[in-house]
Amino acid sequence: MNIDPGGESSYRLRLAMMYLEDAKAALETHDYRRAVQSSQLCVENSAGAIISLFRVPSWSHNPAPELREVKDNLGEELHTRLERLAILAEELAPEHGRSTYGEPEAGLTPWDIYSEEDAERAVSYASEAYSIASYILDVISSGK
Repeated sequence: MNIDPGGESSYRLRLAMMYLEDAKAALETHDYRRAVQSSQLCVENSAGAIISLFRVPSWSHNPAPELREVKDNLGEELHTRLERLAILAEELAPEHGRSTYGEPEAGLTPWDIYSEEDAERAVSYASEAYSIASYILDVISSGK
């Protein structure tokens, strides 16, 4: 498979934006499981948008290690933001499985697990992740 880094990055950022919009809509309708799941996917794709500029992102739901590996490709002024994005990815990565499968050992479905507070936190993380990725990509594309 031949991947165009700029095209892949734009695609991932578009995905992130769509998942963020979905997460916000889910929060408004009190679908907390969907809000968390879409938030996690927003963060994952926000990170993938950065990673894809330098290499093909893996299919991992926790892209934090890959973000840290490409850090040296970015100017030092972006390192703090990139690290924050990595932390957000680590925080929400476990929610991919939980929002899909629940907690079978406890007999909890994904719909049993999440509260409004959980969903609000996840959407906040997603919004922050999308903003960070957009900012980093803007800086890189402007050559600053």
